[in-house]
Amino acid sequence: MTGWEIIAITIAAIGGYLLGSIPFGLVLTRLAGLGDIRKIGSNNIGATNVLRTGRKDLAAATLILDAAKAGIAALIFSALFGTTAGLVAGGAAFLGHCFPVWLGFKGGKGVATFYGTLFAAAWPVAILAALSWIGMALMLRISSLSALVAAALAPLIAYAFGRMDVAILCLFLALLIFWRHRANISRLLAGEEPVIGAKKA
Repeated sequence: MTGWEIIAITIAAIGGYLLGSIPFGLVLTRLAGLGDIRKIGSNNIGATNVLRTGRKDLAAATLILDAAKAGIAALIFSALFGTTAGLVAGGAAFLGHCFPVWLGFKGGKGVATFYGTLFAAAWPVAILAALSWIGMALMLRISSLSALVAAALAPLIAYAFGRMDVAILCLFLALLIFWRHRANISRLLAGEEPVIGAKKA
């Protein structure tokens, strides 16, 4: 890797992280007069917890914006510096969402930003992963389990499409998603995980 390539990757990582660290769920709920989203439900800033406020419109907006910030990061830096930089930027946006510097590194669980990165990097992979999420959600109505299944399948789907670079990124992000969902996994094993639309964690 040349010196310029290292600089490009570094810029992509920083830019992606800063875009990803914008806490749209927190911003939208505060603007709507709902207070601090981190003090209700799962204490998370993501769309699933925003839905627990009863505001489906804000939850949908949070989902779209959290996905868009990662997708935009991947597309911008891919256009500027190439595919690898785009993947790095998307991955960094995921890290920014999960560990935002503005919120003491306590952010969301990264599912929407995961899909945003995938749609920008390899949309067929993203569509199949999203369909697996939808299928699980319709059957079991448990958001966390749907996310975990989709995240686990994504590296395999990317590999099947011959995108080893995307598969490696997906594997890295999937491991982080499982780590961020460790409390959910404990509740799933105990049969205590709430269904989609529940007001309390």
